[in-house]
Amino acid sequence: MLLGCIGDDFTGSSDLANTLAKGGMRTVQYTGVPDGPAGDDVQAGVVALKSRSIDPGKAVEQSLAALEWLTRQGCTQFFFKYCSTFDSTADGNIGPVADALADALDAAKVIVCPAFPGTGRSVYQGHLFVKDRLLSESGMQNHPLTPMTDPDIRRWLAPQTRHSVGHVAAAQVFAGAAEIKQALDDQQHAGHRHIVVDAIRDEDLIEIGRAARDLPLITGGSGIALGLPGNFGCTASRPPWAGQAGKSVVLSGSCSVATRAQVDYHAARHPAREINAVDVINDRLAPRDVADWLLGADGLPLAYSSADPEEVARVQEAHGRAASSESLESFFAEVARLAVQGGACRIITAGGETSGAVVEGLGLDSLEIGPEIDPGVPALRAGDDLVIALKSGNFGSEDFFEKADRLLAGDA
Repeated sequence: MLLGCIGDDFTGSSDLANTLAKGGMRTVQYTGVPDGPAGDDVQAGVVALKSRSIDPGKAVEQSLAALEWLTRQGCTQFFFKYCSTFDSTADGNIGPVADALADALDAAKVIVCPAFPGTGRSVYQGHLFVKDRLLSESGMQNHPLTPMTDPDIRRWLAPQTRHSVGHVAAAQVFAGAAEIKQALDDQQHAGHRHIVVDAIRDEDLIEIGRAARDLPLITGGSGIALGLPGNFGCTASRPPWAGQAGKSVVLSGSCSVATRAQVDYHAARHPAREINAVDVINDRLAPRDVADWLLGADGLPLAYSSADPEEVARVQEAHGRAASSESLESFFAEVARLAVQGGACRIITAGGETSGAVVEGLGLDSLEIGPEIDPGVPALRAGDDLVIALKSGNFGSEDFFEKADRLLAGDA
């Protein structure tokens, strides 16, 4: 294995694995830290953790365990993948995990770059944009677990880390890999260990990746991985794929603006059932009821709890943020398990926490990376008769669920 990657959730990890596979690296995504060795043909291993919203100490512990396993596989470079909207809080996990990995690898300068222009995320003057909106005005300010209220990545990261945060500006990035490398050196000499790097185009990310050729640790969204396969002599390719016939279901727990639009679009055309969070929390709705409904419905049925931010806030105020989230995650995990047990062969999920819960509920150890459905979202083979798509909340076109099902079935 050449490149070892640690993702803080499952959708982001599949996003990264997709980018590396398209770049020509033989890539496998693992659910948690594997017990045994990787296959001899794996060039990039992505260890997917569910650590984004847990206690920082536990996130560090899990990430270091992943680093240890990846080191044993022979990796020569490491990537810490977090969301392209930098999901965290002032007490969040990105800084502590980056610090711990940097210490373990003796990394003197660490790139911080969540940009992913293919999905509208760009970093300019150290500020994160979602399309033409600052992050704090994009809808992410209403995230139920990690509300993002400041678009300045330097300011947002500073309280999370023991180290000074520097910046490489867009003008230096536009000048290419050599100038970026010099700018990183200059920031290190100025006393900065974590260095936010601007990027607004795929070309910028490719040049940043080239500049990072000799760095032991890189952190960011999956976009920066565009430039990494070439450093290992890999060239772009399309992963082989065979579709899966059978029953398909969709599970959505994301409350993002994009997912709520996707739910509205889909519900107007296919069977859809709303999951009331209060009914789940109070055990008034059983996973078996929803699984049976999904299996019995025609077409491409959708079960969703994707409410607007005001409704989510009311539920969290009444029942607690952690308890509300854990109840819904456990519920969707059990629905997925029962649906697969009942014969479902294609599972499409929306939302990072929901997707992670479903993967854990299904007991999936590793995922084969298939072709891209939409930017950042690949098709994944989870077994001989099971394929899945794990969509981050803000990703995908309005008709994503239909598009995903066609590709998973092999009809696209």
